[in-house]
Amino acid sequence: MVAAGAALADEVGIAGLTMGLLAERVGVRTPSLYKHVGGQEDLNRRIAALALSEAADAVGGAVQGYAGRDALVAAARAFRAFVLEHPGRYAATIGLEPSGPDDPLATASERLLDAFTAVLRGYDIAESDVNHALRMLRSLCHGFATLQAAGGFQWSTDIDESFEWLIAFTDRGLRAL
Repeated sequence: MVAAGAALADEVGIAGLTMGLLAERVGVRTPSLYKHVGGQEDLNRRIAALALSEAADAVGGAVQGYAGRDALVAAARAFRAFVLEHPGRYAATIGLEPSGPDDPLATASERLLDAFTAVLRGYDIAESDVNHALRMLRSLCHGFATLQAAGGFQWSTDIDESFEWLIAFTDRGLRAL
């Protein structure tokens, strides 16, 4: 049920996803969904956990065997590709707080952070600055990918070229620390 909801969220956006629409999509009556999820909020949280887990798999797999700039390139491209392919489910992740350490959101978030932390190991970053660097990477990758997914780059300059420019700029900044 969660996978079907995530796929539908990618089509209609997380804000457009309703229990009724999901029930229609999977061919059941809306009350039948409550056997699988506790309601709209529970569905959205489960979609968010799925999205974070999938993003962690994509980024973690992409950086395997790479270090430094190569790891940065692989991680940034994998994250962007995930967001562009799954804009609705990724949007479900924004603003949710885990309810505790055993919450699937916490576990999946930690895995995604671990993948980006692995990227940072290829740079000479003080341990006290790692959280700042992680926030910077998240802001850059998230911002670019969500703007692109929302059609926010309307001018004629090649988007892929701009993204490669962002990666190069980030690499130079991380090496300068």
